[in-house]
Amino acid sequence: MHAQNPYCDRYELKRLASHHPQLLDHIVLNPSGEETIDFSNSTAVYELNKAMLLMDFKVDNYELPMGYLIPPIPGRLDYLLHLQAFFSNQFNIDKNTKLRGLDIGAGANGIFCILGSQHFNWTMVGSECDAKAVEIAKTNIQYTSTLKENIEIRHQENKSFLFKNTIHSNEQFDFTVCNPPFHTSKKEALKSALRKLDNLGHREHNQNVALNFEGQANELWCNGGEALFIKRLIKESVGYKNQVKVFSTLVSKSASLTPIKKQLTKAKANFEVLSMSLGNKKSRIVLWWF
Repeated sequence: MHAQNPYCDRYELKRLASHHPQLLDHIVLNPSGEETIDFSNSTAVYELNKAMLLMDFKVDNYELPMGYLIPPIPGRLDYLLHLQAFFSNQFNIDKNTKLRGLDIGAGANGIFCILGSQHFNWTMVGSECDAKAVEIAKTNIQYTSTLKENIEIRHQENKSFLFKNTIHSNEQFDFTVCNPPFHTSKKEALKSALRKLDNLGHREHNQNVALNFEGQANELWCNGGEALFIKRLIKESVGYKNQVKVFSTLVSKSASLTPIKKQLTKAKANFEVLSMSLGNKKSRIVLWWF
């Protein structure tokens, strides 16, 4: 994890629960006698991440209905920390500079916008094609004054576009972020969820437990998976190269990098790939600019 990520060590569960008592019901002991939670239990994961938002990011309230993707805050924060360091190293931009960012596919959780506002004091725009998710994200923003000041959520009504209709003709952004749907189908997403349960030691593969890993369809899978989605992102970004300094996206699968790099080369973009790891999970960020 990034050296400045406050969650590099074990979670301070009792500290977090002091601000969000509902977390106490989900604290258990692992075989070594250390406090943890059952990460296969979606309610436990939700209460943990909600506690982080309430205590560590000064969010006054946060509600996410079941069935929507629960954001792993340490990993999402890591992405933004790497992005901040990239701006400092590549463009010599001071880390205290107030940047303006755009999240493509903010989802109901709106997590990149919230962390951008509360941890970095950035201004953020979140774009989302699911009208219900837009409503949920907007409701959560209304709870906290700084979120209302720093964040705008926009409904992308045409799913054929990613930047068009979202970036206005007179706007400038320092960066874009994206956590793309990385599976090609619901079947593939479910197989991935069951594999995660295996890794967590839950081999009963109860369907209800498996669904703890699911989000809405547009959050987890799309035709062509993440590689095709990111290729679309790159193609469309060319038309906005004068309005965005740096484009970026998470890439979950290493196999996706080859077609992504080919598309970036075709677009004549400068690009860099940053490695990320969270526990046993390996991921990467692709950044490109013109």
